[in-house]
Amino acid sequence: LPAANRFTVAFKASLPNWAGRINLDKALSISLAVVILAALGCLGYVIATPKQGEKFTEFYILNVEGKAEDYPQQVILGEAVDIVIGVVNYEYQPTSYLVRITIDGVENCQVDIGKLAHEEKRENRASFVPQIAGQKRKVEFHLYKNGEDKPYFEEPLHLYVDVTQTSAAQTE
Repeated sequence: LPAANRFTVAFKASLPNWAGRINLDKALSISLAVVILAALGCLGYVIATPKQGEKFTEFYILNVEGKAEDYPQQVILGEAVDIVIGVVNYEYQPTSYLVRITIDGVENCQVDIGKLAHEEKRENRASFVPQIAGQKRKVEFHLYKNGEDKPYFEEPLHLYVDVTQTSAAQTE
């Protein structure tokens, strides 16, 4: 097609006549342009930098079948009791974990969970061995983070066990 017959769109842009404007109009126009550019810059920053969520650690205990039910209740003095300890790191950085298991406030054993990356989950099988017989012995699971002296949670996870000298099957 010849150039005269082609479809074209003509744009004509010109800057406003600044010489004929009042100083207040000029200042308001420049301020509006600066505010729009700043808002676009903030929007770009918010989009480019995702918001970091709450930092926390998920900590739980399970029975040996991997369920949060039917925990051991009747145990035998001096015999190992198995449990599963689960930890999930949501701290947004690699974090090392250690669990100290106590029975009635006396440390029984430690379980080194190891270093977990952000959002990494680990479930370790652990055993504790009751050393004193009695009813409703409180078994507590204290989580420690990055070698700190103070437990991560004020209230540890816990369960109660009845510790007997022999199993019920042996006494019958």
